[in-house]
Amino acid sequence: MGTNLFHINQKNAVQFVTFRTHESVAYYLKKHNKQIIESKPQQQHELDQFLDVSRAGSVLNSEIISLLISFIKSKDKTYYHLYAVSIMPNHVHLLFQQLQPLSIIMQSLKGGSAFIINKYRSDSKSLWEKSYYDKVIRSEKQFQMTYQYIKNNAYKANLKDASKRFYGMYESE
Repeated sequence: MGTNLFHINQKNAVQFVTFRTHESVAYYLKKHNKQIIESKPQQQHELDQFLDVSRAGSVLNSEIISLLISFIKSKDKTYYHLYAVSIMPNHVHLLFQQLQPLSIIMQSLKGGSAFIINKYRSDSKSLWEKSYYDKVIRSEKQFQMTYQYIKNNAYKANLKDASKRFYGMYESE
């Protein structure tokens, strides 16, 4: 997004992480005539609101949803303890307790998923925006609010396939 965000990296920290498709962020920056987005909650909220309804960079659909959820779940217990994931058409929300350094987790998630998705799509373009947003969860209340946000994100965006876009460890499968 044009800037390197400061990331808190602490073993066993519970993290709320969002990463976005490269095309969606490029479109947002162009449309809003912005060059740099800082890691400020209001700007992140504005970007999330825009991307929830934007079609720009919306490649995370149909079979790619289950491919991506399966890939993210495959890293559970090695890189993190996964609590929840929501696959929006152009971005991903995760809630996990980190077991590895955050940079290693994100490199594995974004690199591995890009390889799988690009292979599925027969594409070689850069899939993910370089940066990502992370926020350490500091209380049970914040954890519950974040979990519910992730769980309901696709429903609030009125996505017809919302039920396929969420995985949560507290939900029955």
